[in-house]
Amino acid sequence: MSSTKNNLLSYEEVDKIAILTLNRPNQQNALSSELMTALLNKLHEIKNNKDIKVVALFANGKNFCAGHDLKELKVDKSEKRFKQIFELCSSLMLEILKLPKPVIAGVQGIATAAGCQLVATCDLAIASESSKFATPGVNIGLFCSTPMVAVSRNIHRKQTMEMLLMGDFISPSKAKDIGLINNVVKDNDLKDETIKIAKMIATKSTTTVAIGKEAFYKQLEMGIEDAYKYTSKVMSSNMLNKDAQEGISAFIENRDPIWSDK
Repeated sequence: MSSTKNNLLSYEEVDKIAILTLNRPNQQNALSSELMTALLNKLHEIKNNKDIKVVALFANGKNFCAGHDLKELKVDKSEKRFKQIFELCSSLMLEILKLPKPVIAGVQGIATAAGCQLVATCDLAIASESSKFATPGVNIGLFCSTPMVAVSRNIHRKQTMEMLLMGDFISPSKAKDIGLINNVVKDNDLKDETIKIAKMIATKSTTTVAIGKEAFYKQLEMGIEDAYKYTSKVMSSNMLNKDAQEGISAFIENRDPIWSDK
């Protein structure tokens, strides 16, 4: 086990799981440029760390993430600076999608605007009973245009538009019903339940999971015929991997597989 902590982000490795924790509780873990850069840098490190199989994302304090740091946006009112901040956020979200390891969010309190975008971008999301979600930019004259990219790829368009146009909070039960999160747990169980899922995924073949995650997001953007052509090629290639042969043999022989991650 190893761990590091700075003023913005803490990092810990436990049982092949990278635990990242946003650490701006007094600012409701708002995504400042510095925090987004710290997250990006750490994800780059995790990508090349063969000992890590899953990433769990948490936040210190009462709330998960209140979106962009509005105080930061008020300091420099230039279009160039605004573009830099929103492009940095987009780069962070894309890095999570492209990371060959699953990312699971453990969400407490509010997850709004870019914070809701972060939840939607993660591969899985577990939320506490006290959590609530919103894309409230319309209420302050700043439509949640970048958050809607992730949210609209998780839930139905009418549910997305309702969130975007109303700007109201939705409960964790509704968030689960519409597909924004996977499950709702008691507040005190959030970390344990999230890590439990991470540990379960960590028992799978790293290579197989990486192949599947990449293929999942690529096929979503294709027409159905192209998606089947693409995934047929992916499965054919996957079949040649050592872990696929081991997994099939283990199933036939009624034993646990021994993964080589190849």
